[in-house]
Amino acid sequence: MTNILISGASVAGPALAFWLRRHGFHPTVVERAPALREGGYKIDIRGAALEVVDRMGLLEEVRRHATDMRVARFVDAQGKQIAAMSADVFGGREGDDAEIMRGDLARVLHEATEGVEYLFGDSIASMRDTPEGVHVTFENAPPRTFDLVVGADGLHSTVRGLAFGEESQFVRDLGHHISIFTVPNHLGLDRTEMMHPVPGKSMGMYATRRDADAKAMFLFAAPPLEYDRRDVAGQKKLLAELFGGQGWEVPRLLAALEDAPDFYLDSISQVRMDHWSAGRVVLVGDAAYGPSPASGQGTSLALVGAYVLAGCLAEAGGDHVAAFAAYEREMRPFVTANQKLAESNLKGMVLKSSGQIRFQMLMLRLMPRLPGKEKMIRRVTEPIRRAANAITLRDHGRAGATG
Repeated sequence: MTNILISGASVAGPALAFWLRRHGFHPTVVERAPALREGGYKIDIRGAALEVVDRMGLLEEVRRHATDMRVARFVDAQGKQIAAMSADVFGGREGDDAEIMRGDLARVLHEATEGVEYLFGDSIASMRDTPEGVHVTFENAPPRTFDLVVGADGLHSTVRGLAFGEESQFVRDLGHHISIFTVPNHLGLDRTEMMHPVPGKSMGMYATRRDADAKAMFLFAAPPLEYDRRDVAGQKKLLAELFGGQGWEVPRLLAALEDAPDFYLDSISQVRMDHWSAGRVVLVGDAAYGPSPASGQGTSLALVGAYVLAGCLAEAGGDHVAAFAAYEREMRPFVTANQKLAESNLKGMVLKSSGQIRFQMLMLRLMPRLPGKEKMIRRVTEPIRRAANAITLRDHGRAGATG
């Protein structure tokens, strides 16, 4: 067993390709986008995931691309500051936690897999088990047969749909949506995040130390929305309708929608599955156990999952059934711990009433003057720290692949 097809070239896919090649396998990565996806939002790497990045020899490079965010400011409809806090406390970070833009991390991982075959601008069309392996047809490339297929293709995984069935069986909508896109930095923000909360919605804008532009972010509570995921123009129109009439900088941010090169809108959802493999097909990252952006742990789960899956395949000596079972035993408690963060985090990200917003802003203003403020901060970050370290990484060695 040496040839493994990975669908998805964001985080989990290239990370898995890195470890598979180190263990002696021959990975191929197929990605629907015509090139690496730029943009995206700020993501955190914590706990066990930092250890994985360190074992890859990429920790210094990741830190070189750190966002270096300094402060989060909360403002009212007129732009007047009503509270502020450090960016690390706002993001639930402590100690060595790293924050990086998703596009930067994808590029670092891609560069670390130089020599791996990538099929950009293509996607899996069908899969069929044969005595020789999994026969795969592509939308563009000629058909090929692989020993294994891995779905690392996110919340709306094509591989999961083909191997496991309809998305509705596994994707749990948490009652919120998120939209992020690039806008001109007309406020001149420098490593600063601005947030404007209103009941049921939260609007923001931030700029890191590395970007000339800024990112606009919209969070909102909503039942499942009907829209075509391929119709970006329709999604932009929907967002403009939902946030029309809001104050602060929202009209200007919405006006930048038309020219946004990297518009993203999706539900805040979790993927819950009883098992992550079916025959010679296995899932990793968001495709298998996406915890949602509200958890802040999707990237960490992807990095750790890639490391564990590759290691279990190497140790199993070609027995994919044993490898997949070991991968699930090792990862399941870690996944469960991190998915639990999402719903509690959402309660503080999008508040339901004006009274809740006023109380939250009051507490943020008072916190620097309260005795025991360090304990209060640790109480906020402790659940994240505990979940981020809820796995002990084994050393899978560097045994070559067999089978």
